[in-house]
Amino acid sequence: METKRSYVIALDQGTTSSRCIIFSQLGEIISTVQKEFKQIFPQPGWVEHDPMEIYASQYSVMIEAVAKCGIKPHHIKAIGITNQRETTIVWNKLTGKPIYNAIVWQCRRTADIIEQVRKDGLEEYIKENTGLVLDAYFSASKIKWILENVEGAKELQKEGNLLFGTVDTWLMWKLSNGKIFATDYTNASRTMLFNIKKLEWDKKLCSYFGITPEMLPKVYPSSYNYGSIPLFDQNIPITGVAGDQQAALFGQACFSSGDVKTTYGTGCFLLMNTGNKPIFSSKGLITTIAASLSDNKPDYALEGSVFVGGAVIQWVRDQMRFIVDASDSEYFATKIEDNGGVYLVPAFTGLGAPYWDMYARGTIFGITRGTTRNHIIRASLESIAYQVTDLILSMKEDTKINIKEMKVDGGASSNDFLMQFQADISDINIVRNKDKESTALGAFYLAGLGIKLFNSTKEIKSLVIKEKEYKPSMGKEDREKYLSKWHKAVKMCQGWEN
Repeated sequence: METKRSYVIALDQGTTSSRCIIFSQLGEIISTVQKEFKQIFPQPGWVEHDPMEIYASQYSVMIEAVAKCGIKPHHIKAIGITNQRETTIVWNKLTGKPIYNAIVWQCRRTADIIEQVRKDGLEEYIKENTGLVLDAYFSASKIKWILENVEGAKELQKEGNLLFGTVDTWLMWKLSNGKIFATDYTNASRTMLFNIKKLEWDKKLCSYFGITPEMLPKVYPSSYNYGSIPLFDQNIPITGVAGDQQAALFGQACFSSGDVKTTYGTGCFLLMNTGNKPIFSSKGLITTIAASLSDNKPDYALEGSVFVGGAVIQWVRDQMRFIVDASDSEYFATKIEDNGGVYLVPAFTGLGAPYWDMYARGTIFGITRGTTRNHIIRASLESIAYQVTDLILSMKEDTKINIKEMKVDGGASSNDFLMQFQADISDINIVRNKDKESTALGAFYLAGLGIKLFNSTKEIKSLVIKEKEYKPSMGKEDREKYLSKWHKAVKMCQGWEN
């Protein structure tokens, strides 16, 4: 490992905020700055961001983070980018301005388009070639919506002046003043347009959704020299790019087939590294590309997505006003012996894997005169663990791998009650590492490998320090009883809006 002063900037562009973390070559955090940006809800179920605000907030936190720690610009050796995935931005190549707001991954406006795709018989083709289930979650239907609903979009497309990108592509294009138009395999694999077997844009799907080749960025491995950007009179290379969940998998040092991690953020995302062969799920999981170094032999991953994870605690805090701070949920949940028979299914925007029900809605079951706010708070926390357990059970069936340990990160992973309940209800060991910034760490590691700051993934693994391990203590009979009631509650809330 290089011993001179070397620093790597990790840009972590998330769903609600833009962050910049500067790492030393040993993985120490030297500086961090975060800035929230506006969430736009034009209609129920619609979610948008202003792409210019995404860029401005990300650029400003990068400049502030460097200024804050006082490092010399020539000691910054590389930049890594990790980003919210599936979020769709379409812009005018000539003006550099978006023709519409970013349509966020959570947005459900394209449900009708997805139903038409299903009627047209493309569901199985999409699963076999992109690894994805047919859902409004992914980028393809969002691009189609913009092309069909934004005035002048089709004309710009015909002239070859329209570009599409996920957030990583948009940031690189803006930071490089239009010189870098690229993405990585992980982000491309979330568009529902990328053939994960051939590692190229799928011509049949692009044609179906009305997307021309000129609109699409070039696709490269996650650890790769994408080009340089001007910063403080230096040209600094971008050498690592990955979608946030694949970056977290890499940041957790899940480099071997069978390694598993879950990120507990706004949603919950469980990924298993399956090595260099894709495993296609029969249980509603997604087959996706993991952050990797190889140009022609990437690693693959199985992924399960929970739409509402930590967001259910925000709901308890902001809408129900049962708590003042998210961390209070642990205190109130432990004030009662059990959930009192109360089960909350947080299907606020439908259900993700393994159910994929766009029409499910949130419900609370088992309320009696004896139910208190503590029961609802506890049921909210438990709902996160139940949803993750559904993903674990599906993954075990798909892979035939007996998962014994799961690494965790994200804000809600600091909740000891939730992590212990997760260990109990899923009957596996839960491991939380000392550094919880797994997403940004993934971007740092990928960028570091790209400039030979690290010689191998083995060297990276030696930097990871375990903080706490939670071991299951619940009996089999109790576990089965809780899960049975949970699955009954899920079944009763499905198809509510249909």
